Amino acid sequence: MEFKKLAFLILAFMFFSGSSYAVETNKAAKEAKDSDQQIGDFSLSGYGEKGKKSWDLAGKSADIFNEVVKLKEVVGNHYAEKDSINLTADNGDFNKDSGVVHLENNVVITTASGAKMTTDSLDWDRKQQIVSTLDKVNIQRSDMNLSGEGATGQTALKQMALEKNVRLDIEPQDKKKGKKEKIVIICDGPLEVDYEKNIAIFNNNVKVETQDLTMDSDRMQVYFTPKKEETKKDQGAAVMSSSINKIIAQGNVRILRGGNTSFSQEAIYTAADKRIVLTGRPQIEIYQTENMDAAFRD
Repeated sequence: MEFKKLAFLILAFMFFSGSSYAVETNKAAKEAKDSDQQIGDFSLSGYGEKGKKSWDLAGKSADIFNEVVKLKEVVGNHYAEKDSINLTADNGDFNKDSGVVHLENNVVITTASGAKMTTDSLDWDRKQQIVSTLDKVNIQRSDMNLSGEGATGQTALKQMALEKNVRLDIEPQDKKKGKKEKIVIICDGPLEVDYEKNIAIFNNNVKVETQDLTMDSDRMQVYFTPKKEETKKDQGAAVMSSSINKIIAQGNVRILRGGNTSFSQEAIYTAADKRIVLTGRPQIEIYQTENMDAAFRD
């Protein structure tokens, strides 16, 4: 009786193990059938004028379908005269017809001029040389860190637009003081930044905070000082320093400085002399800490 029971258990184990194996085998066969071709070390390149390579795309493995090539461990490059870029991601889809590359998971863009962008997903339009995402993004450049949600811009990150929840952290090196003075600018968005023209435009509930003042407005144009020294690595590329030259605030401007508050429709702040010029119905609230009784005595 015990022998029959043991034989039954062995047969049952073999049956279910065989079924599991058949399921896995059928699944792998289905995947192989769905893709036209499966290869390793996939690479694709594009060439421009005079046969010069303009871009390339590679993956550790690829499933090739009629319209899409699905890649793993993706590496892409765009070669430009002024600033080349490198893109990496865990996974990616290359659309044969449109030429758009969709990247997902640990997406990183780095440029020769020193910018680095990270996000969870990204669309790279090779023909238009545009990158875009709906996810959170973080862009690190020199002493500036820019973050937000949703972004569109040039592949080389020279011009970028962030949709919402924008934050810019600046920690420029002050050579005279020997320490960094932190500046934070936040807004609801959108933000437009042009690294070649050294300007960033913040929109909706904008706030800038420095050690000396806090400024709120509906819109701000922040002008940065261009870098005077360029290395061979980034010569001719978009290079913007982290030093603010001027801020133009517009719409419902409020400035808190030295315990005093001022209001206006427009304010121009120059960083060199830390001077503020108010226009458009300016008002100033001054808080006096001294005892004013003595001023009215005989």
